[in-house]
Amino acid sequence: MHSIAYEHMTVDGVETAYITSGEGEPLVLLHGGEGHRGQFDTFRPLLDGGIRAISYDQRDTGDTRNGPEPYDLDRLADDCAGLVDGLGHERVHVLGASFGGMIAMRLALRHPGRIASLTLVGTTPSLSMTEDLTDRIAALGPDEQEQFMLDLVLSPEGRAADPELVAVLGRALRVRTADAGARRAAAVEDHDCTARLAEITTPTLVLHGADDPIVHSSVAEFTAARIPGARLELLPRIRHGVTLEASHATAALVSEFALSHATRSTRVTAHV
Repeated sequence: MHSIAYEHMTVDGVETAYITSGEGEPLVLLHGGEGHRGQFDTFRPLLDGGIRAISYDQRDTGDTRNGPEPYDLDRLADDCAGLVDGLGHERVHVLGASFGGMIAMRLALRHPGRIASLTLVGTTPSLSMTEDLTDRIAALGPDEQEQFMLDLVLSPEGRAADPELVAVLGRALRVRTADAGARRAAAVEDHDCTARLAEITTPTLVLHGADDPIVHSSVAEFTAARIPGARLELLPRIRHGVTLEASHATAALVSEFALSHATRSTRVTAHV
C-alpha cells in the first residue's frame, strides 16, 4: 500500500495544499473545475507502483489559500510549474482532467521542457467546443438538477455496476464561495488554444469518454489530430467522469504511457 503525505508549500505567495503517494516517475494530477486534490483518492492507488503521484488544490480550492486577485489559466499553469520546482523535480508527467486539462495544455505550451508526458482527460482546447448546459439546468427543479448533473458524469450502467460510484463522486467535489467560483469561471472564459495545439511537442495521450455529453468525443479527436504524434483512446460507454467510472482502465493506460516516456533525471535539488 502506498504511503500518503499531506503537505503544504508556498507557491508564488499562495499556500498550496498537496498530496503525494508512491515512489518513482513523478505524475502531477490536475483536478477538474468542481474538484479538489482528493478527486484522485480512489485513482492514485491504482497507478503502477513505479509512479509517484502528486495531487494539489488549485487556487480557490480546498486547503489552498490565495487572495482575492483574479487569475487566468496561464497563472494556474505557472502555479503548477512552481510546485514542481519546489518539489525538486526537473521534469514530470502531467494528467489534467476537464478544467485541469485546460491548465495542462497551457503548461505544455509555457513550460514544455518540464513535461515528460501529457495526458489530457475529458477536456477541450476551447470552451466554445463544450456544451453550454446553463439554461437547461436552470429550467430544472432541484432534484432534477441533481439527477441531470449525475447523468453528465456517470453512466446509469456504471452506477448500477458499482453503487459506490455516486459516493465517490460526492467526495470528489468541493463547494466554493460565490467569489471563488466566479474567479474560477473567469479563468477559463477566454480559453482557446486551438491554433496552438501543433506547438505541443510533448508526448501526448488524449483520453476521453466516448459518451461524454459535456465535451463530445469529436473534440478529443480534433485535439489528438492537431497535437503532433498524439495518441487517442476513447473509452466506450464512459461519460465525463473518466477517472471515476473507468478508473482501472484509465490508471493502466496512464501508467503505461508515463513509464514508456520515463524521465532520465527525475529530481533536482529543491529550491530553498
